[in-house]
Amino acid sequence: MAEWIYVSHPRRDEFAATMTDEEGRVWDTHRERLVAPTRGPHNTGICVPEARDEASAQAFMAEDPAIASGIGRGELRPFRVSLLRGRD
Repeated sequence: MAEWIYVSHPRRDEFAATMTDEEGRVWDTHRERLVAPTRGPHNTGICVPEARDEASAQAFMAEDPAIASGIGRGELRPFRVSLLRGRD
């Protein structure tokens, strides 16, 4: 398994402060995937999934409710968690 990182960008600034009720429902489902948001006006989310290959990682990202619904867009990159306790 390889590690990937995808960054989720909402379609507008100040998204967390201005989301509609429908966007809020999608966002709640999105958060269940353990996507960690950054603070501030840009509200970028970060997710570090494991996947066997890029196609699998891309499919996982595409299933993110925020990305699938169109309220956000995703950006996928290969990633390696380093500086993790117990990791060489």
